[in-house]
Amino acid sequence: MHKQVKPYNISKMEQEDHSSHVKRIKKGGLLTLPFIFANDACEKLAVVGFSTNMISYLTTQLHLPLTKAANTITNFNGTASLTPLLGAFLADSYAGKFWTITLASLFYQIGMISLTLSAVLPQLRPSPCEEGTEVCQEADSGQLAVLYGSLLLGALGAGGIRPCVVAFGGDQFDESDPEQGTKTWTYFNWYYFVMGTATLVAVTVIVYIQDNVGWGWGLGIPTIAMLLSIITFVVGYPLYRHLDPDGSPFTRLVQVGVAAFRKRKLQHVADSTLLYQNHELDASISLEGKLLHSQQFKFLDKAAIVSEEDKNEVKKPNLWRLNTVHRVEELKSLIRMVPIWASGILLITAYAQQSTFSLQQAKTMDRHITPTFQIPAGSMAVFTILTMLTTTAFYDRIFIPVARRFTGLDRGISFLHRMGIGFVISILATLIAGLVEMKRKGGAAAGEAISVFWLVPQYSLHGMAEAFMSIGHLEFFYDQAPESMRSTSMALFWTSIAAGNYVSTLLVSLVHRFSRKPDGSNWLPDHNLNKGKLEYFYWLITLLQIVNFAYYLCCAKAYVYKPIQVHTKEDGDSSDENQIELAGKI
Repeated sequence: MHKQVKPYNISKMEQEDHSSHVKRIKKGGLLTLPFIFANDACEKLAVVGFSTNMISYLTTQLHLPLTKAANTITNFNGTASLTPLLGAFLADSYAGKFWTITLASLFYQIGMISLTLSAVLPQLRPSPCEEGTEVCQEADSGQLAVLYGSLLLGALGAGGIRPCVVAFGGDQFDESDPEQGTKTWTYFNWYYFVMGTATLVAVTVIVYIQDNVGWGWGLGIPTIAMLLSIITFVVGYPLYRHLDPDGSPFTRLVQVGVAAFRKRKLQHVADSTLLYQNHELDASISLEGKLLHSQQFKFLDKAAIVSEEDKNEVKKPNLWRLNTVHRVEELKSLIRMVPIWASGILLITAYAQQSTFSLQQAKTMDRHITPTFQIPAGSMAVFTILTMLTTTAFYDRIFIPVARRFTGLDRGISFLHRMGIGFVISILATLIAGLVEMKRKGGAAAGEAISVFWLVPQYSLHGMAEAFMSIGHLEFFYDQAPESMRSTSMALFWTSIAAGNYVSTLLVSLVHRFSRKPDGSNWLPDHNLNKGKLEYFYWLITLLQIVNFAYYLCCAKAYVYKPIQVHTKEDGDSSDENQIELAGKI
């Protein structure tokens, strides 16, 4: 697992920097997590409390057609998952994670207030449908502008919170310090468990209030919760471990690319030890260890070749011409992650149907639990969340200790294996969804509404898939990204979610267009699912996922874990022991 290597000489400046770093991390630890989790939990409560039941709000309150409403949801989810790139850039380059989270939370707060007002003030909604008819006035451009403006502010807020909260929580721990031995994989399991609990409250309590009390209170409660979370997060400021931003990681990546291009005509060096190293230059971006030279993408190594022109500037190099091996390997690490990143897109596309067509299925089914009480259609997601929470607890407390005995890995199995299991379960979920839709339509044709609990298997399987795939994806991005790009890596996680939602929008639009027949029938009709072929749509997604899984297996087999030279501190020993880790394999 660990391989001893010859220690390299650490400069005095680097030793002092590392020593000051160790002093700084006395803050942080478990004590900070309630403050951090409170912020993200309330963001989750707000966005899930609205988006889970958003299809109902858009169709019953704003009177939008089903496909337009479904695409509005996936576009919002996609945008809210794309803006983390902007938030990560600000956090890693200039503002730091704490101030990025705080500013983004304020944006989110304003968006939630605006959204709540749009649900309360009658002039911001169209008139109710005419009694006894299906004639409804669709929201006008002004009313939609208020809606879209509110959603945009929420998306901007999510862009600062989502990539930074996860990475900020991970920053509170340093595994090289014996006093802070908490493993990051345990943190990610707990992070997802807390987020799942917040989601569970959203899809039960909040959705029930929206359906039975009113949208004013249904959106007002998450708005108040968001305000309290901002206060809680800011109060915890003195307890946090703060790592200063080290300049734009995107600039460093571009510098490597430009330097490699400018030296493209140079011959490769036979000995990688001749490539440029500068420990003092890299000290602030390699506190946990230096990335070692890898054999992939060797054309980028030319950025680290010291040419005749560079020899007089090796102490203070022009980074647009000469870069260190560590900086070259940062770019290589991100390039290696892209194929794995892309494989997660279709799983999100499949998962996105829960808040659109699965919810519409539930609305047409018998949802009575007692003769006088029926479960809200939006609350069916509770089965996804409960299964995800149960699976996460089982994975952390039972599966990992058992698997560890066979694999020798601290995390039980690698995150690549964990993600693969999630893919298989997701394929099964959409296959079953198509079979259940056939049964639902059969019951409707016979004049009977089958029980909504027929949808439980597909909802539960999506929750199980999320416990494996999404947490594994988070681990992968955090572990394999360069340490100075942790927020950026979390943004990559959210951009896969964005891409998945946009693919869902594109897929729905294409299917709606090309499945239309001359008589007006469609796989995905706007008003009556019983006249459509929703099962065909689910099976199309199943087929796409099978192809995607084959692609993932190829990517996972070819993936090379980043090699990193780390410093570990033994109890009672102040000396550094330099070792090589294949990050993610330990």
